[in-house]
Amino acid sequence: MARTEYQQELTELRELVLEMSDLVCHRLKQALEALETKDDGLAEAVITGDHEINERYLEIEQQCVDLLALQQPVAGDLRFIAASFKIITDLERIADLAVNLAEYTQRAERDRYGDVDVGYIGERTVEMVEMAMAGYEADDAATAHDIAATDDEIDTLCANASEVVVRSLIDVETAAAETERVDEDALLEDVWRMLLTIRDVERVGDHAVNIAARTLYMVENDDDLIY
Repeated sequence: MARTEYQQELTELRELVLEMSDLVCHRLKQALEALETKDDGLAEAVITGDHEINERYLEIEQQCVDLLALQQPVAGDLRFIAASFKIITDLERIADLAVNLAEYTQRAERDRYGDVDVGYIGERTVEMVEMAMAGYEADDAATAHDIAATDDEIDTLCANASEVVVRSLIDVETAAAETERVDEDALLEDVWRMLLTIRDVERVGDHAVNIAARTLYMVENDDDLIY
């Protein structure tokens, strides 16, 4: 493969990763909207559309393997290909989390936790993913630590939200002890679903940090944020 063709392959790899990230963020936004509006049809679109993201993942994975096997890249090119492969893995897992959120939407029959603003937390995590991918696109590692700091804020928001849910459970159980008018199975299902929702939104932020960490390593050979 001529050098020019090789560089074109690297450029194409970056473009494919960015296209995948656009699709994943779109699916995640749809899942969050479905969760907010209780739109089962939109939730189903997220679930059934996951196969497209899986196919893109496999396509990009194969391109990474071919570049590594045929070109034996070194230094910056090697870090770029390796980072791209790790990033699409995080993107694929974010898409899986979007599917989880869509499935929670379909299982929800009521909105018991009006004080828990999952939509806001979700929007913040989408912004983190988009910011991390912008850094990858521009070979800009400067925002990597900012994304990690934002994740600390997301962790706090999620911890507070989980506490609200648990306290609500305690309050309802206390009231039930006096009135005996509570459907315990339905209550526990709501609690479990909401805790899983909060957990999965938080995990999106974790994957955004992973993407930023790989970009930092790719650009500056700095593994400070990789864990």
